[in-house]
Formats: sequence, structure tokens, C-alpha cells
Amino acid sequence: MRLINQKVSRPAGFLLAALPFVAILILYVSASEVRLAENPQDKLLPSLASMGDAFWRMAAEPDRRSGDLLLWKDTAASLSRLGVGIGISALLALLLGVPIGLIPNVRALLSSFIATFSLIPPITVLPILFIAAGLGEVSKVALIIIGTAPVMIRAIALAVAELPAELLVKAQTLGASTWQIILRVVLPQIWPKLFTAIRLGLVPAWIFLISAEAIASTEGLGYRIFLVRRYLAMDVILPYVAWITLIAFLLDRALLKSSKRLFRWAHLSGESF
Repeated sequence: MRLINQKVSRPAGFLLAALPFVAILILYVSASEVRLAENPQDKLLPSLASMGDAFWRMAAEPDRRSGDLLLWKDTAASLSRLGVGIGISALLALLLGVPIGLIPNVRALLSSFIATFSLIPPITVLPILFIAAGLGEVSKVALIIIGTAPVMIRAIALAVAELPAELLVKAQTLGASTWQIILRVVLPQIWPKLFTAIRLGLVPAWIFLISAEAIASTEGLGYRIFLVRRYLAMDVILPYVAWITLIAFLLDRALLKSSKRLFRWAHLSGESF
């Protein structure tokens, strides 16, 4: 049997998926033990025990100055910014992407503008946002929106443009108006695409969020990482990076599961990942 025709069972798939993580863990532990054997004060590759202690301290022990549990305070601050930014981007994707993909006049008006706007490196806009909107929450959320909304708008517009023309012709034959076509034909087909666009937008959104928090913030996961780097506190930085990765993974899986549960018809052709 050719490799491309082989099926992977669920247990085998789980083991194969775990192998790269186990390999990285073994590699890290081995390298850490070698460095710590040469220099017990080495901070570059701390032991798993010291990282566990640091993570517990950040998650379960109140900060001496503020009395807050820093990990949960930083997580709540970052997730609130991420949620607002991604939510507004998703709304803009619907409000602009559907008309651009469906109505020729709107497409002629906005498609080139959105395509050009999406090419602006969002990080370069950050100083402008700080000057115009200050160092508060607005500039950080705006950076997420600028970085993710254009891509999501273009994804939705392309998905609308790729809808079978027969559907639109049939709806018009039955007397549907443009507004009715949007509500009854386009939107039901687009919802799964919106979930996919949000999943794809989460990756750059995290990058812009961490970047904005690193430059100007007093709380948040990105702020904490760049604060403790001054002290070479890798025992805090590495668990924070792992924590961000775990949150991003759980958000992605939650969106995929929600899409499969709400729009089963969109996942019948094969595996989704």
C-alpha cells in the first residue's frame, strides 16, 4: 500500500503527535543538565523543577507589592485585549468582506484599498498609534485590528466570490433581493469560513498583542516576559511562553470544535486541522 493511502488509527495518531514534543523535552532536559553540571548558576537553560517553582510562584503566590496573582492578572489582561481586537476584526470582516465579494460596485470601491492596506506592516504603525491614541488600551487593540482585519476581510470576500453562481441565480429567479440573498444565501455559507478566518487571524493577533504589551503596558503576558528578561529570568520566561502557546492551542481547538458542532455540513469532505 502506498504511503498516501495508509490510514492512521487514533492511538497511533496520538503517539505520532506526541513524539515531537517528547523529543524536544528530552533534548531540553539533556542540554539543561549538561549546562547546570558545568555551572549550577546558569540561567540560560533552567531545570524543569525551577521552572515549575517559578510558574507556581506566579500563579499561586500573591505578589509582594501588589498582592495580585500575576499569572492570572496578566492572562486576563492579554485575553481581554485579544478578544476585543479579534471580535472587532471578525465584525469588520463580515460587514466589509460580504459586500466586497458579492456586490461589484463595492468590490471596485474597496478591494484595492483593503489589499493595499493589508500590505502595511502593522508594527510600523505602532508608534503612530501610541502618538495618536496614547499608551492605553486603545492603541493595543487597534494594532490587533489593523494587523488582522484586512486579512480576514479578504478571506471572507474571496469565500463569497467563490460561492456557486447557481445559488445566486436561483435566489434571484425566486425573486430574492440583494439583502435577502445576503441573509438567506451568503451568510449561512460564510459562517464556517469566518471561523477559519478567526483561527488564522489568531496567530498574527498574538504577535501584535505581545509586541504592543512589550513596548507600553503595565500588565499582560507580553509585558511580564519583557519585564523579567532584564534579570535573565528564563525560569519565568519559558513557562510564560509555554502558557501562551497552550492558550493559543486551546483557543484554536475550541474554534474548530465549535465550527464542527455548528456547521457539520462544512466538515464532511475530510479531516479539518
